[in-house]
Amino acid sequence: MSSPLISSVTPSAAALQAALSPAQAPQWRRKLRRLLGHHGLTLGTAMLALIVLTALLAPWLAPHDPYSQDVTQRLIPPVWHANGSWLHALGTDKLGRDYLSRLMFGARVSLLIGFSAALISGLVGTTLGVLAGYFGGRVDAVISYVITTRLALPVVLVALATASLVGGSLKVVIVLLGLLLWDRFAVVTRSATQQLRDAEFIAAAQVLGASTPYILLREILPNIMSALIVVATLEMAHAILLEATLSFLGLGVQPPTPSWGLMVAEGKAYMFFQPWVILIPGIALILLVLAINLVGDGLRDMSAPDGRN
Repeated sequence: MSSPLISSVTPSAAALQAALSPAQAPQWRRKLRRLLGHHGLTLGTAMLALIVLTALLAPWLAPHDPYSQDVTQRLIPPVWHANGSWLHALGTDKLGRDYLSRLMFGARVSLLIGFSAALISGLVGTTLGVLAGYFGGRVDAVISYVITTRLALPVVLVALATASLVGGSLKVVIVLLGLLLWDRFAVVTRSATQQLRDAEFIAAAQVLGASTPYILLREILPNIMSALIVVATLEMAHAILLEATLSFLGLGVQPPTPSWGLMVAEGKAYMFFQPWVILIPGIALILLVLAINLVGDGLRDMSAPDGRN
């Protein structure tokens, strides 16, 4: 029989289990717990996933052809109005086109422009930032001058001027925004690369004879990927808003392509009598940008060492 002194010192199984810290749990379980505990990231991911699925399945979900016109059915109010009909749940526009169908196909345009512009700007900005941060010296001075020049140019004015010269279209908007929104990628990657270039694992790779492209692509780039993902979500939302602005002014996506900014522009003449023609695409834009920003903020928090800002 053990003595009372030994029993009081020896921990029980329950005490040992309680003493285990969350850090001793499997890594995937800790990440899952942090993911589910971040309400903003969960909500933003759910909203963004719903919009993406709607855009991908638009040809099968849309109740009507988004390009089909019927002037006898023009400006039918949404179903919650007294004169609304379930045949056109969100009503019709000035040309009799179904608003719900155009809204679904408009999500494809917004997501395509946002993703493509973020991809182009990410490639340009990341390349310049990594080169400036790793090599330093004259390379850093030249690239920093280019970044400063870009920051001195107002994006909206440059986009308006360029689109008015070359004409607005889907391809023009994607390329234009992609070449205008790279500065944040460059600034972030330059700073992050400067912090990493003197790290021990970089010195070890250099001593082992690793080439510069190998170090940049296999050692530095993976370690700054979390910051790049956060910046990409912010620039994606920025590109979507800029596209809506250009389309609203008639210099972006051209009709009859369904675009949320273009839908707002086409409905502005009826905003006092049929306000839903601008409220519906406007709310859709707000929800999409909100979802992307929530995902970006959540990824930033998740990339922190302890899950906090």
